[in-house]
Amino acid sequence: MTHNENPRVIARTVRTSPVFQPRTELAGAAGLGLCAIVLTGLVWPSVGWEAVVASLAMFGLASAIAAQRVHRSYPHDRLGFGNLTTMIRLVLTSVLVLPLLAGQDLSWAAFSIAVLALCLDGVDGRLARRQNLVSQFGARFDMEVDSLFGLVLAVNAGLAGGFGPFAILLGLPRYAFGAAALMYPWLRHDLPERRGRKAVCVLQLGTLIALQAPVLPTWLASILIVSTIAGLAWSFGRDILWLRAARR
Repeated sequence: MTHNENPRVIARTVRTSPVFQPRTELAGAAGLGLCAIVLTGLVWPSVGWEAVVASLAMFGLASAIAAQRVHRSYPHDRLGFGNLTTMIRLVLTSVLVLPLLAGQDLSWAAFSIAVLALCLDGVDGRLARRQNLVSQFGARFDMEVDSLFGLVLAVNAGLAGGFGPFAILLGLPRYAFGAAALMYPWLRHDLPERRGRKAVCVLQLGTLIALQAPVLPTWLASILIVSTIAGLAWSFGRDILWLRAARR
């Protein structure tokens, strides 16, 4: 879950069809995603309609924002497998909201879904590059789904896992950074690519996935949480200092 990272954008192409095919494809994928969430809610034990409605609302809002940005700035004439894979990750993230809002404890089912979503995170970018459909929209879509995925996992770890507010903090840095950027416009500038930032992102998601496991010892969870918070503080702090220096 990086922030303000300048994505590599391949040369843009112009739509040649009057029909906005990418937006239509995204709407179709969103419709299938809504059906998948409803079906999952029907078969998931002890999940009420309130959790299903909340999950659908979150997915619907995220899909609507993505559709608006596709219509406004997507440069290609087809959506591509990369963005469709990111949409699948959004569906899986929304499904994870079901047991969370139902007040259920950690389960292997939720853990497996989280692992699947994480594995797909390494696929969408490769698919986009292979199809020559890399875009700034795709990079931003991937980043925002990563952020939402991390937030859901963090809240689930803090509440269902009983790891408390420090676990929830693991999902908040990206949103705190975005809120700060509303007051300080210089935080919105592009950042140079850094391996350290990506390493901390891997540590963050890896820790959040580990916290979903029902058998994780408390002492190990505490070490992972403290180490990840320190890594996030270092990564975001370094980038904030760089942006502050760059504004002069």
